[in-house]
Amino acid sequence: MISLECRKWMVLVAVIWIQAFTGTNFDFPSYSTKMKFKLKINQLHLNYLAMASDVGKLSGWCSGVLLLYLPKWIVLFMAAFIGLFAYGLQWLIIQRAISLPYFVVFFLCSSAGASITWFNTVCFLLCIENFPENWPLAVSLSVSFNGVSAALYNIIVKKLSPNNKNTSYLILNAVIPLITAIAALVPILQQPGSQKELQIDENVNKDDAYIFVCMYILAAFTGLYLYFVGPASQNIFVVALLLVVLPLLLPITVYSLKRVYLALQSKKHPVEGPSYNLVETKHQQLEAPSYSLVEMKHEEEPSEESSIFNDNLCGFHGILAKDRLRVLGEEHTATYLVTRCDFWLYYIAYFCGGTIGLVYNNNLGQICQSLGYISETKALVTIYSTCSFLGRLFSAAADLVGCFYHQTRTNMYTARTGRLTLAIVPIPIAFLVLVLSDSKIALHTATGLMGISCGFLISTAISITSELFGSKSSGINHNILITNIPLGSLLYGLLAALIYDSNIDSSNEEVVDGSKVCIGRRCYNETFGLWGCISFVGFASSFLLFLRTKAAYEEYYNRRNRIPEEGKILLQDDDECLI
Repeated sequence: MISLECRKWMVLVAVIWIQAFTGTNFDFPSYSTKMKFKLKINQLHLNYLAMASDVGKLSGWCSGVLLLYLPKWIVLFMAAFIGLFAYGLQWLIIQRAISLPYFVVFFLCSSAGASITWFNTVCFLLCIENFPENWPLAVSLSVSFNGVSAALYNIIVKKLSPNNKNTSYLILNAVIPLITAIAALVPILQQPGSQKELQIDENVNKDDAYIFVCMYILAAFTGLYLYFVGPASQNIFVVALLLVVLPLLLPITVYSLKRVYLALQSKKHPVEGPSYNLVETKHQQLEAPSYSLVEMKHEEEPSEESSIFNDNLCGFHGILAKDRLRVLGEEHTATYLVTRCDFWLYYIAYFCGGTIGLVYNNNLGQICQSLGYISETKALVTIYSTCSFLGRLFSAAADLVGCFYHQTRTNMYTARTGRLTLAIVPIPIAFLVLVLSDSKIALHTATGLMGISCGFLISTAISITSELFGSKSSGINHNILITNIPLGSLLYGLLAALIYDSNIDSSNEEVVDGSKVCIGRRCYNETFGLWGCISFVGFASSFLLFLRTKAAYEEYYNRRNRIPEEGKILLQDDDECLI
């Protein structure tokens, strides 16, 4: 019989499988130019197709609503069958088995994006339910494995169909998520029934921290192997070992060693009988206090003296203090969420920050062609994917350090909204590099900065949504947040396409397969400048959000560290009375 603690880790392993095999793994940048010529469409229509996958994210809130009433495994299989339908029909179109109009292809692309969002929503809620104390670390770690999706699919394609990669990507995206859902079904069905069944104390949290360290190291090794080992040297059995076998063995090994250690300790120090000493009882009661984000709200509201700014202040300080979040973890309904100023600052930061990086990645193939580096497209896609993976790992590392500080009860803390601000910083720097130079080194550097920033931001944003606006509603609230992605994809892609088409006649125009192609620096230089200015707005918005939420984070961490100190004082008083 598998223990409850091992069962929750089996659920996390299932989440890792889902994230690794159902992420945004389709290689659109290199595929886009062939799609453009095959469908005989212009750059504007091609951008609409690139945007279509993001438009599918608009239906992400539906999965959050369904999860309120349906078991998670049902929503998981709904997402798998939507992907099977969307990618399968696209594969048939490329194979010329069927012919469908443009608007149907657009719908299929959006359905594919919807399936990915539905998978992610299920994964986030599974992490939150099974790791009530360390769910930010569980979410960040699982999203890190999402960063290896592109490299993972690449090695599978090269082993199965090296001569027909584009169509192979489509059929694998249709079939592999369904197989993954079937494999993840058993752990999900056997997950602990409720948080009450999970033991939440210092010993369990310490065990979790050590297992998270092992999982984090495993994620790093997996990414390094997939991205830096040559394709000819990669072995699919090694990948199976890193993604399937080791994640299953790690928690079982840790808990087995713990049982052996406790058994040996009990033989050396046998228990003589029960003791009901008053001091020991109080030690047991105060040894492992549990204090969640939501519980803080019910016990005590942050005092005005502990706040950074007073509500009666005018000017800039008054704006920062007006209607700000007073407590972390307060549940927000969808209607209440859209009335909060902090949510819209968060929305603008994501819209003007991470979304631009995603649009840049979607246009990477066309950017390389215009700058004369079409042969570098594959290398740049790899750089972006690798740096995005590293950015996700950096986010998980920050949560891991916080997990160990939580065990030692230190005064150190990090406001997650501050991490969001730092994550956006590389984006305007990257666009500045592109505006100043069109060299190959500049293009590689900017793409790497963009990947790190977007990977870190995507991983951090999930936890921010749950911390600021409640974990129970995060399935709906986070999908409301990411509606900015299709909106940004439309606006930023449209902006880039209009500037691109307007510069065709005045540039070194080329005709490829009957389509006009803009060649030269000016094709995207103005776009880079505008995108850089917009990303600076995102940085400013995230910084304001950090200033407005800093007091809530300070209050939470102060109260969390205050409880053990109060317990120690009570124990000292009891000892003095006994003496």
